[in-house]
Amino acid sequence: MVYVESTSPPKVSSLAKRIHGWSWQAFPIGMGTGAVYVTLSGLKAHSSALTTVETVFYFLNMSLFLLNTITLFVQAIVYPRQAWRLLNDPVKGIFVPLVVLSFATILIGTINYAVPPGHIMPEYIYGLFWVYVGFACLTCFPMLMIWFNKPHDLTHFTPAYAFLIFPMMLVGVVAFNVLKTISATDTRAVGVLVVGYFFQGVGFFMTFFYLCIYVIRIMTTGFLDGHQANGAFVACGPPGFTALALLKLGEHARNILPAHQLISPTAGEIWYATSVLAAIMLYGLAVFFFVFGILPYWFKLHKHLNEILGCWALTFPNVGWISTTRALGDVFNIKGFFYIHLVMAILMCATWTILFILTVTAFWKGLIFCSKDEDVLKDIIVDADEHEQVLHESKARTMV
Repeated sequence: MVYVESTSPPKVSSLAKRIHGWSWQAFPIGMGTGAVYVTLSGLKAHSSALTTVETVFYFLNMSLFLLNTITLFVQAIVYPRQAWRLLNDPVKGIFVPLVVLSFATILIGTINYAVPPGHIMPEYIYGLFWVYVGFACLTCFPMLMIWFNKPHDLTHFTPAYAFLIFPMMLVGVVAFNVLKTISATDTRAVGVLVVGYFFQGVGFFMTFFYLCIYVIRIMTTGFLDGHQANGAFVACGPPGFTALALLKLGEHARNILPAHQLISPTAGEIWYATSVLAAIMLYGLAVFFFVFGILPYWFKLHKHLNEILGCWALTFPNVGWISTTRALGDVFNIKGFFYIHLVMAILMCATWTILFILTVTAFWKGLIFCSKDEDVLKDIIVDADEHEQVLHESKARTMV
């Protein structure tokens, strides 16, 4: 009797393929969810029912954040080669700092929905602010070292590369939200204000250099196409969020600087006035980049469901200039700004709904966050061989 050895590869469970295929590109989903309640929270007409809707999105965002962090942590333990591969990938690696941005949206949501009812004490928010600043620095600088250690082709440049700086740029936005919970007469307010301006300057000017390269790139190659077409909306983020941060930090500076008798008696008003002027100009730049991205978008985008994750760039980068629209309405008392903000908030909710349905569909079909059997097996076999080699060397040293 002849026995034929089976050559079929071993089966890999669907859970193993999901864990192995998970990536840092999952965090934009949570950030897009956070973009919904951040945008809705700025509506002029605000009811208790709307606050309830925002709170639901807030808890959904936290759930997505925990899901992503836990899955990536398990991946780092079970498949360390894949985890290291994602960190060093020139494309997927730029999404690593988005874990910090997701934390920022949760922190802002906590200030809006947990502090007013008394569930979280304001003292904890001050501590979380410094946690965020440290988290941003400890994430951005190592990833910048990894990314800049390799050459990059400028003909494939995308504004999404600026994600490496985004966490530091958002310190100003987090700062003005934290200042809502601190009295202007408190000495801690001065530190939060200065740090907010400092990192907002670092983040904006560094990302501005990226935007200059982006303009040069589309001058030489034309509009971004395929999955990179989504990256055009990332260009709205730096000027939009900086405009918002300048407006709001300037408002707080009006009270904080005089309260502590800093610089001059009129320093607060001067800071506020210059912040409004700079914010208007940056707001114009953000709107320009939005229009510049939306006009060719549908014709340049590849309508492939496996590229749906990139489409989440339609949400969170636009929050900055949309929220600035509402803030400018308050500054100049122009109702038109409030109507524009309302329309954009509705469009933001509609975009989130469409993207969420498409993302769930892509996940269900295994088009995203799912590795092939051979990729999982390859990492398992390599890790097993390395483990066996270590044991063999350990035994050899023991015998000697």
